[in-house]
Amino acid sequence: MHELVQDYYGRTLKSSADLKTSACCDASAPPPTLRPVLGRIHPEVLARYYGCGLVSPPLLEGCRVLDLGCGAGRDVYALAQLVGEQGEVVGVDMTAEQLAVARRHEDYHRQAFGFARSNVRFLEGYIERLGALGLADASFDVIVSNCVINLCPDKAAVLREVFRLLKPGGEFYFSDVYADRRVPAAVRDDPVLYGECLGGALYWNDFLTLARAAGFADPRLVEDRPLAVTDPALAAKLGDIRFFSATWRLFRIDGLEGACEDYGQAVVYRGTVPGQPSRFVLDKHHHIDSGRVFPVCGNTWRMLHDSRLRPHFDFIGDFTRHFGLFAGCGDTMPFDPVAAGTTTAPTTERSGCC
Repeated sequence: MHELVQDYYGRTLKSSADLKTSACCDASAPPPTLRPVLGRIHPEVLARYYGCGLVSPPLLEGCRVLDLGCGAGRDVYALAQLVGEQGEVVGVDMTAEQLAVARRHEDYHRQAFGFARSNVRFLEGYIERLGALGLADASFDVIVSNCVINLCPDKAAVLREVFRLLKPGGEFYFSDVYADRRVPAAVRDDPVLYGECLGGALYWNDFLTLARAAGFADPRLVEDRPLAVTDPALAAKLGDIRFFSATWRLFRIDGLEGACEDYGQAVVYRGTVPGQPSRFVLDKHHHIDSGRVFPVCGNTWRMLHDSRLRPHFDFIGDFTRHFGLFAGCGDTMPFDPVAAGTTTAPTTERSGCC
């Protein structure tokens, strides 16, 4: 599969226009804060972008960030601006042709950003084997990835490596493609479907199992959208399988529990995260209005308290008294089955626990 992916992204695809599905395309419009950031990136780098989401969590100034499967470097160069000249972004990819594009424009971007020195590095290697690249334990504040893990044969190894490399309180913020069921062998073995990020897509519940086994006790879904496969021949091969593009955030924080437990805690958002003055979005089910006392489970309390988000919140309560499971938690598929606005779909209250 490594050779298949290297050939597809190194030689078959020359730009995102060559893709046969929308799975490896980000359909969302970038927020206003990111438009000037993307506007400073070289056109050749932008043309060879194959991501399915926006992997730019807030509060990156001064952070050390790792991009898994960086390709031609679009996200690396976007994040380089967000971490600033004192931060660093390291990109890892196994496709030499993609890395050649990224490296060719390194000095172009340094000058465009007004930096005295480049704050990016590109390494060639496999994201399942990051130890071979000399990356030290607990050495990154944030790790990102954009529509790449589905292409890896050993997804569990990727998640284990991510956990190893994150600092305590750090997070893995990434987008990928998921299925509503386990993908059969005929789909997995189809070279086009695999290269288009569908054949290697994980069943969403298997992803949660792998993430928890790697040490991420409470994965949080940030956003998702259903994917439409409009090519009749490819759609026929897929049958009834539904695919979703989804963005998750996984925190490396001690003490996170496997369920959302109620300790009578709450937080108050100060409204101080840049770009989110009136409401902070932690994940799909936690949209926290500024100035409002917002009840949270113990895991959410720790995610906000034990990470770089802490200075932007006031915290109420502790862990001395337990009230049972936080109301509203469930075990159903987390994704919305239809695109927003296209039909009447269940809505979720944006407060409290997931």
